Amino acid sequence: MSNTISDIAVKTINGEDKQLNDYTGKVLLIVNVASYCGYTSQYEGLEKLNQKYGETGLRILGFPCNDFGAQEPGSNEEIVQFCTSKYGVSFELFDKVHAKGSQQHPLYERLTKAVEPTGTVAWNFEKFLVNKQGEVVARFNSSVQPNSPEIIAAIEKELAK
Repeated sequence: MSNTISDIAVKTINGEDKQLNDYTGKVLLIVNVASYCGYTSQYEGLEKLNQKYGETGLRILGFPCNDFGAQEPGSNEEIVQFCTSKYGVSFELFDKVHAKGSQQHPLYERLTKAVEPTGTVAWNFEKFLVNKQGEVVARFNSSVQPNSPEIIAAIEKELAK
C-alpha cells in the first residue's frame, strides 16, 4: 500500500471539493479535531504553528471528527464559529470525517497504515506529518502537544528539505 495521500479527494468545511495533490510542495500536519475534548485547547498550539511556519510551507489541515466520545456534534458552521471565535483558527478546516470504523474516510484509511505505529486512530487530535511529496512521514498521538520539541523538530526537518 502506498504511503502517499496525494491522490485523495477531500471536501473543505465550506463544501468545496479539494484534491490533496494541491498541497504538493507543502509540508502538512493533518489532525482530527473536536470542539468538546480534553485536548481541544491544542487548537491554540496548532494555530501558533500555522502562524510560525505557514509562510515557509507548513499547512495544517483540521478534520473535525465525532468518532470519539461524540465530542464534535456541531454542524460545519458551528465548528467554524467555535474555532475562529475561541481560538482564532486560520488554518484550513475540512468537512467532518470518520477517522475509524466502517465509514472511515479514505484519507484516514491511508494515514493509519502509512507509518508506525499503524492502526486505528485512538482519539481526537492525533497528528500525521506529510512531506512535500505527499508521503506520510510521522505520527503523533493525541497527548503530544503541537509545540512539543518532537513535532517542531519533525516539521523543521521536512521544511528544510
